[in-house]
Amino acid sequence: MDRDEPLGLEPVESLQVERLEAERLGRVEGRCLFATYQWGKSRRKREEGQNSPIDKLLKRLSPDPWIGKLKKSPSSLRKYELCKALFRYLFIMYVPSYLQLYKEGQLLKRAEKATNLLKKCSLCPRQCAVDRLNNEKGVCQTGTRAKVASYNAHFGEEAPLVGRFGSGTIFFSFCNLRCSFCQNYEISHLGEGIEMEAKDLAAIMIALQNKGCHNINLVTPTHVVPQILEALLLAVEHGLHIPIVYNSGGYERVETLKLLEGIIDIYMPDFKFWDKKWADRYCSASDYGEIAIRAFKEMYAQVGDLTIDKNGIAERGLLVRHLVMPHEIAGTKDIMEFLSKEISYNTYVNVMDQYRPCGTAYQDEYLNNRISVEEYSMALKWAHNAGLKRLDQRQGRRLLYQI
Repeated sequence: MDRDEPLGLEPVESLQVERLEAERLGRVEGRCLFATYQWGKSRRKREEGQNSPIDKLLKRLSPDPWIGKLKKSPSSLRKYELCKALFRYLFIMYVPSYLQLYKEGQLLKRAEKATNLLKKCSLCPRQCAVDRLNNEKGVCQTGTRAKVASYNAHFGEEAPLVGRFGSGTIFFSFCNLRCSFCQNYEISHLGEGIEMEAKDLAAIMIALQNKGCHNINLVTPTHVVPQILEALLLAVEHGLHIPIVYNSGGYERVETLKLLEGIIDIYMPDFKFWDKKWADRYCSASDYGEIAIRAFKEMYAQVGDLTIDKNGIAERGLLVRHLVMPHEIAGTKDIMEFLSKEISYNTYVNVMDQYRPCGTAYQDEYLNNRISVEEYSMALKWAHNAGLKRLDQRQGRRLLYQI
């Protein structure tokens, strides 16, 4: 990859930051004028050998390459424009750790290590060993380049991800798990989407951030981790600074997850099956349960319980999804007890009720109908009985709606 190849974006020095929350509230002009006044005071304080609040902020944000460029070349932007850039951070206090990894050169090394795994692909537990660098394809039907089905500001995700301005979802085509009942069957099995270079994927990340999204939500990312890291390098260079969400089916190799430590801010896996019989029948992955247990423990070890800021926006941590299935075939009770006892009773869990027959589920005697109100009520009871304290707040409303 030519790292100097343009992304089709404006140069860093002229990026507009009008999408700041402060500006949406109509206060950015006054705040920036005040900050410009403070900038003058800061100069006088520096001359007196004192550190100003803006100096302290710049020091705290120094891992960000954009801020580094502004510090080295303050003349490239007027003071007023620089203040706008700073306000982008004043309203986003959480600074993702991938910015520090980028500064240290570790993000590039992780991307290179991940790419090397494609030679005899061992990214996921399938370990197909095909040469994806030469565009050979295994179970995930993906070669050298990632394929993207869609991207948008999504408002149907969990409240801590959505906030006011949405979660910046990027839906990748194909999947390493390939559940027969997948609600995105056309994407995960049929591969609807467009192949993209790293620069295109990076441009999407920046576009979602510029829309005001609170995070970059990577949907079904397991089989394209190297391509994502390559794009992330470019996106950081163009000002990406919001948390990264890893939205997966839970079928992950711990070795691959370790490459993502310090890069992923929020892990959002879906624990699908406890019993190997059903995992084999519907995902051709009889080892799903044991693989998921190890993966969930690794994810939690990296990010801990989900932390949410004062505005209700998720910053970092583990958010678990679980889709309740008909006839209790998902093993909900066992999964809830595992999460409470072996992960954390403070695990944020979304017990989902939206199962409907999709894909080839209509042909299966256990999957050809929706779940009942009683089945969903029992799932919630199991979650409460297991001692889980943080269930997604939409559950009560869903149950009332179904009744």
